[in-house]
Amino acid sequence: QVQLVESGGGLVQAGESLRLSCAASGNIFSINAMAWYRQAPGKQRELVADITSGGTTNYADSVKGRFTISRDNAKNTVYLQMNSLKPEDTAVYYCKAYRLIRLGVKVGNDYWGQGTQVTVSS
Repeated sequence: QVQLVESGGGLVQAGESLRLSCAASGNIFSINAMAWYRQAPGKQRELVADITSGGTTNYADSVKGRFTISRDNAKNTVYLQMNSLKPEDTAVYYCKAYRLIRLGVKVGNDYWGQGTQVTVSS
């Protein structure tokens, strides 16, 4: 099992920044990729960004140029730096950890954090 703990959410005004963190513990050798998802009220959960153990990243079009995903492998932690926040970024943000055997090919279980609320006021 892998445990994920997110932190860093909060209430900010449009145009401001937040940094989310997600720390992994437990059987971390079973995972090598991490991602951030978000879910707004009444909407489906969507991918925000993901990152492989080698640092390859991928972003949703809606956040490209504003959000940056990064990881510290020594700390088993992934970050999401969110700049120029917009009201439409308001959502619960979830961290996910999983294992890739090669780019785009996932095996094993998905592990999810409990979520952290991000609210952006206009």
